[in-house]
Amino acid sequence: MTGFAWVALILTALAAGPAWADDTAAVCPNPQEVHGFKTCADIAKAEAEGEVVVYATNPEAAEQKVLAAFRELFPKIKTNYVRLQAGALYAKVLAERQAKSYFVDILQLSDMGMVLDFQKKSGYLRYVSPQLAAFKPEYKSQPEGSWAWGAIGPAGIAYNPNVVAAADVPKDWKQAIDPKWTDAISVKVSNSGLQHVGWYELRKLYGPDYWKKFAELKPRAFDSYVQQYDRLVNQQDKIIHTAQYSGYLELKEKGAPVAFVAPADGLPATPESWGVVADAPHANAARLYLDWFLSVQGQTANGKFLYLHSARADAPPPAGGEPTSQLKLLMPTNWNEFLKTRLEFQREGDKATGLR
Repeated sequence: MTGFAWVALILTALAAGPAWADDTAAVCPNPQEVHGFKTCADIAKAEAEGEVVVYATNPEAAEQKVLAAFRELFPKIKTNYVRLQAGALYAKVLAERQAKSYFVDILQLSDMGMVLDFQKKSGYLRYVSPQLAAFKPEYKSQPEGSWAWGAIGPAGIAYNPNVVAAADVPKDWKQAIDPKWTDAISVKVSNSGLQHVGWYELRKLYGPDYWKKFAELKPRAFDSYVQQYDRLVNQQDKIIHTAQYSGYLELKEKGAPVAFVAPADGLPATPESWGVVADAPHANAARLYLDWFLSVQGQTANGKFLYLHSARADAPPPAGGEPTSQLKLLMPTNWNEFLKTRLEFQREGDKATGLR
């Protein structure tokens, strides 16, 4: 399925309106505490299933460390992980479901348009985790139980201080599109939920000409922030536009030559929404994993290994990072309107980076 084909499917579904499942059995009145967190999952059945399959957009090496933290508590449950960018991942899930092939238990998407579309397709198994009480209403599905924000990923401007002179460091988003960055700047590919938010929010601030000027810099697009920061460290590029804060924190802790600017106008940010998939082959293990992941324990592990911020107020920020309360985040207030801009974003983004 091409990128534009699945966008058309999403827009059609949005026009059709919601199709919520009324599942009162999704609510658990008496959760049990296990390993320091509360769960409504049947642990015996989860261990009998013996596996949980996670589809997500995060770099595999770091995500495997989060999964390993879960396995330490539940060694009878093995974990399998599939990683793709948000658009490609969602296309894969839709294609599998169309073929009535059900492989995935837990789905994480970094694009709220896709999340809302999947909910309207009744793609989530409704499960009201006891952990949801710690999340603000805007950080979880309505009605509760389809998905919740398991992480928030802000983006700013990253550069290599060994390459960029102090006088040349971009202080804001306008300085990040100065012609001097021609052939020395990177972004994410148009399948990235974060890149779409950056395009959407900065266009609101500066108008459509902002991205036209950006295209004149001949930017390169990459599938993963790992590639972007590798190029920055290796002095192949000078700056990363809409650079993931989590990638900067990870590289900084390793002592790499990277620096980060948080523009005063704000940082585009995308939530990572997590939920159990309808027809999940290991539904009990999936419920257990989601309860652990959304708990302070799981959120702390996610911050530790992926350097992402939690949507829970009682979870610590990632090492070396500012709490979200200290950051001005730029996120769409109307996710359905945001989704309607996807085709325009893809066309403009792909053209700017030479991908079409």
